[in-house]
Amino acid sequence: MNRKVFLKQNSLFLHHQKPFVALLYLKSFHIIFVVTWFAGLFYIVRLFVYFSETLSLPDVEKHILQKQYQLMQRRLWYGIAWPSAVITLLLGISLVLQYGIVPSWLWVKLGFVVFLYAYHIVCHLLFLQQQKGIISLNSNQLRLFNEVATIFLFAIVFLVVLKETYSWLYGLLSIAILTAVLLLAIYTYKKIRTQ
Repeated sequence: MNRKVFLKQNSLFLHHQKPFVALLYLKSFHIIFVVTWFAGLFYIVRLFVYFSETLSLPDVEKHILQKQYQLMQRRLWYGIAWPSAVITLLLGISLVLQYGIVPSWLWVKLGFVVFLYAYHIVCHLLFLQQQKGIISLNSNQLRLFNEVATIFLFAIVFLVVLKETYSWLYGLLSIAILTAVLLLAIYTYKKIRTQ
């Protein structure tokens, strides 16, 4: 094959691939910011737990630790969690706009994402309370609350990976089993910790 013909055919192929490659970059960045967002959501609630556990400490220790946890919370929340949530949203909207017709699995995923943003807002309200020194949930309640993000993570990832091949009945059953296992783990941890 002559070099000119080869280059012409491949440049035509590469020209048609550019939108697809751009979409892959968009998906990659979306996944990266989803990961950083979830890292922020998981860790912020752990910091809430640590903050609430300072109540049982002597005043001097409590004051020092609460100030440190408040600083860590602020850095995490405004430096990682919020920016990641916003960038995830913008990239997600960009990805949805790439679909001509939105498939049914994506509507279900978007429903879970709406609930995940609601979870984020509740975390923000808890953050604001703890920044003022207010503790509205004890450490056990916060540990349980932390597992909500885990359930969303499982649901969203399985929907994205399995898409239409995923039976809704098995999906709901899997989420129910996961929830039961998480509750059992929290209960067991609480029992072990109090002994």
